[in-house]
Amino acid sequence: MRLSLCLLLVILAVHCYEADAAMVCPAVIKESGIFVTGSEETLRKELEKYDAPPEAVEAKLEVKRCVDSKLSTLEKAEIAKVLVCAFCFTHSERHK
Repeated sequence: MRLSLCLLLVILAVHCYEADAAMVCPAVIKESGIFVTGSEETLRKELEKYDAPPEAVEAKLEVKRCVDSKLSTLEKAEIAKVLVCAFCFTHSERHK
């Protein structure tokens, strides 16, 4: 569980370091969810939408392979739940 918490903190830090942390872009949540629970091919297709340099895509896929080898399906599901909760919270009417 320690690794999954670290992964979640890294995801949030990478995607929110210059942004208003109160509002997370839906595309960031989607990509993060694919990173954690999707296949390598699904992530590759998602990253192709951004015209990222091939070496940047490969670097992200390398990290994904490492994460996939370290986390169980249950740990990935727990991270996905946190991402969904973060999305719902930041887009709820009472939070605005």
